[in-house]
Amino acid sequence: MSAAAFVPPSPSPSLTSLRTAAAGCTACHLHELGTQTVFGEGRASADVVLVGEQPGDVEDREGRPFVGPAGHLLDRALEAAGIDRSAVYVTNTVKHFKWTPSPSGKRRIHAKPDTREVAACKPWLEAEIAVLRPRLVVALGATAAQALLGKSFKVTQHRGEVFDLPPASRITATIHPSAILRSPGAESRAVEFDRLVDDLRVVAEELSG
Repeated sequence: MSAAAFVPPSPSPSLTSLRTAAAGCTACHLHELGTQTVFGEGRASADVVLVGEQPGDVEDREGRPFVGPAGHLLDRALEAAGIDRSAVYVTNTVKHFKWTPSPSGKRRIHAKPDTREVAACKPWLEAEIAVLRPRLVVALGATAAQALLGKSFKVTQHRGEVFDLPPASRITATIHPSAILRSPGAESRAVEFDRLVDDLRVVAEELSG
């Protein structure tokens, strides 16, 4: 099943109507795992849309995207790159938290959404982008990048490059902040953080151009 059946019909849905409709989405089984739909948030006039993979444990509980550890790291990177966090829109490719229980059963462990789950949820992302009409979309990680640029796209090969995203936007890709948090050792994390900031500076330059 596809979320397209739940997306409010054209000609002009608003972010508010999309968010309300998404709250009741049952297009895939992930609505049974997540506490709630975690829709995007930010300025309706945002020039930049940041797209991650899916909400994490903190986001699922609070109902807001990028408010957990990866979100805090993203905030730092945006500030270092000279991008006003309050001026962007943040969302995820998949709107429900996919998880498996830890061996102790006390924690919920992130599980990567599969191709069918991404495809089922993609209409929400497409609808958000269509309403916002941003100048630039930033795909954070492989799931977001491949959802928007095709399964053969590799972030490691093309990070920081800017491509057209028909009908009205452009797009660039970089790693997801959570990948930095998983890097072994403080030195490795510092290097990867600096690379993320460099990629986001490309975004700042694209907007100022």
